[in-house]
Amino acid sequence: MDASALLLALRFGDTAFPSGGFAFSQGLEGLGAVSGARPDTDAIAGFLTEQVRHRWGSAERVTLVQCHRGDGDLDAIAALDHDLDLSSFSEPLRLGARRNGAALLATHLRLGTPGAAAYRARVADGAAPGTLAAVQGLLWRASGLDEASAALLAGYQLVTGGLTAATRLGLIGALGAQQAMPALLATVAAVCAEPVASDAEPVGFSPFSDIAAARQARLPLRLFSN
Repeated sequence: MDASALLLALRFGDTAFPSGGFAFSQGLEGLGAVSGARPDTDAIAGFLTEQVRHRWGSAERVTLVQCHRGDGDLDAIAALDHDLDLSSFSEPLRLGARRNGAALLATHLRLGTPGAAAYRARVADGAAPGTLAAVQGLLWRASGLDEASAALLAGYQLVTGGLTAATRLGLIGALGAQQAMPALLATVAAVCAEPVASDAEPVGFSPFSDIAAARQARLPLRLFSN
């Protein structure tokens, strides 16, 4: 990665970048309701590892990479977008992916990123669901981020977003989050090293995360949308 690509990845990965992801915990807020106990650092790390290995790596990452390879072909990207949306069993997580994608589209529309306006119009017309992974693949390529960097950045955001949510929920301290991060990022790197075939389909199986998201949706009080 050259200096300009590194700086671009740092810009998009910065928590100050308005991507809308701060409102989501990916079901982490419901983890305690499933386990019956307050999640500790190991439980949080295990929860995120399951998502990286068994959902994000084989589903969202696949869609992101294939949409990146789509090189702005909105018809092809919309088809991949639909496939990912249909593969999401959990309604809270499926709707969260759409809302995250819509937030990222709105930001890049205002930034003038090529393809943002046209794809947002498709989403508004119901021609595409606008899942986060598909939007990332489209917009990050249009912004100049290469395929490998785009996948790593998305994995990084999943990990840091989860740990940030755990911190906001008071389940883990800032130092504890940093201690958990190296192993989680190593998992992201290992998953991203696996090739994505051109005909690969998004396939994920993370029932614990799905159940946690469903239980979170029924909490009387909650901090996150999912």
